[in-house]
Amino acid sequence: MSEAVMIPHRPPEASASGGGLVLIIDDEAGIRESLQTLLEFEGYQVESAASGEEGLSRVDERAFDLVLLDLALPDRNGIDVLAEIRAHHAQLPVIMITAYGTVEKAVTAMQAGATNFVQKPWDNEKLLADVRTAVARHRAEEENIQLKRALKQRYNFENIVGKSEPMLRIFDLVAQVAPSRSTVLLQGESGTGKELIAKAVHLNSPRRDRAFVPVNTGSMPPDLLESTLFGHVKGAFTSAIASKKGLFEIADRGTLFLDEIGTMSVETQSKILRVLQDRKFMHLGGVHEIQVDVRIIAATNVDLKQQVREGKFREDLFYRLNVITVDLPPLRQRKEDIPLLVEFFLSRYSEENERPRRHISPEALRPLMTYSWPGNVRELENVVERAVVLSSSTDIGPELLPDQIAGRGTAFPMLEHRGDASLFDIMEECERHIIVDMLEKCHWNQTDAAEQFRVPLSTLNQKIKRLNIEIKKKSRE
Repeated sequence: MSEAVMIPHRPPEASASGGGLVLIIDDEAGIRESLQTLLEFEGYQVESAASGEEGLSRVDERAFDLVLLDLALPDRNGIDVLAEIRAHHAQLPVIMITAYGTVEKAVTAMQAGATNFVQKPWDNEKLLADVRTAVARHRAEEENIQLKRALKQRYNFENIVGKSEPMLRIFDLVAQVAPSRSTVLLQGESGTGKELIAKAVHLNSPRRDRAFVPVNTGSMPPDLLESTLFGHVKGAFTSAIASKKGLFEIADRGTLFLDEIGTMSVETQSKILRVLQDRKFMHLGGVHEIQVDVRIIAATNVDLKQQVREGKFREDLFYRLNVITVDLPPLRQRKEDIPLLVEFFLSRYSEENERPRRHISPEALRPLMTYSWPGNVRELENVVERAVVLSSSTDIGPELLPDQIAGRGTAFPMLEHRGDASLFDIMEECERHIIVDMLEKCHWNQTDAAEQFRVPLSTLNQKIKRLNIEIKKKSRE
């Protein structure tokens, strides 16, 4: 026998609660009608099923926000129906409906994955509160899933490729962080894709239609960097023949990506801190304050906490930047992503070089999986691009890989044929070989190479000069 349900009197304008699609699975027509009337009055769309099989069929046909499921059905045990829903629709909330005296079964249902349970005869307000909570939570989860799916779909073919657990955690974090205004600090070795993650945050934020402005703060002397960031007025310095906007103005209402922020001078750090605190700055040589609304995403491949301890980085700026931290794993810690990355780069560079789609052989993939990748994804991309350019057939074998990856010969060929060389000559040649090899991996970008070696750029440049290494033009900025 069905329970009577008293519908509270409410004004029409209060009847809509945001809605949602609810499925009622119960064999008693009176129960179905009472629940449907109650929920529709609250603004929900409601469908019903009189058996477990019919209910499961409905669940497969439509995207419901909630299922109200009777524990006792004529054709199937409610727990079994719940298990099938969970198996195919793990995120769909299910509230169990139980008769008086079956609380133990309700507990079993909760253990089997039910979201909640209500007991007959139910209290309307409590039932509606449970329904509202379950639907709202489900919708929030679905929106989050959709955002992550969109993020992955957008970037699986835009360089952010990965199915490893570390990368999935980053996708989750980006999905949560992107809609906010919070400052983000990206930490990771050179070549791990920090700028790509910064773009992902920007493009999934409310600022997506505004500018994303990247600047490598480690590649400029302090005076030039400040002029670039803050702009200058005419006559501010000798070469300032005209006024110029800075990147903070260009990025207004958008995102400014400060790469290599750990190399920034303490003086420039102070000015960055003021913008973060007050959202104001002045042009170099200017007297008027300029108000901006800029989201800062910073990146570093050095330990900023250590920099703070050594007095090289302002502690107050560090805490301003360190609101949300994203740690990007090196490629050696997510090797299961290497086959995906290889296929992606093969597709990209086959197309760019107008060649038939290249494929990696198992013999060539094997050393790629065991190599340590000190240059991370950037180094892998360089290796794959080289293989595509040098290949004469659609199959890429180990012969197209660099010697140090394929394991051919020694790491330093000069040791094999210079038995009469002095120790000093051998060490100098080894040093030259190591530096040239790293410069090639970094596309002859000396700043990137210095970062990989963990030495100041000035130190690397001194060695390049001493060893008479001829610097080639960068192959790709």
